[in-house]
Amino acid sequence: MAADEKAQAKGEQAKGKVKKVVGDAVGNESLKGKGRAEESEGDLRAAKEKAKDAIKPK
Repeated sequence: MAADEKAQAKGEQAKGKVKKVVGDAVGNESLKGKGRAEESEGDLRAAKEKAKDAIKPK
């Protein structure tokens, strides 16, 4: 399950970055903002998974 969540986080980060760059290139502030938000969601999901891994008993 954790690998799936990590992959989803990476996907969100990548999609967000693409939207941000495209929005900036075409001058669409709305798309740029959505990209920033999606990238942030991916960052938060990755941080959550990292924290779960840190507290998981080994």
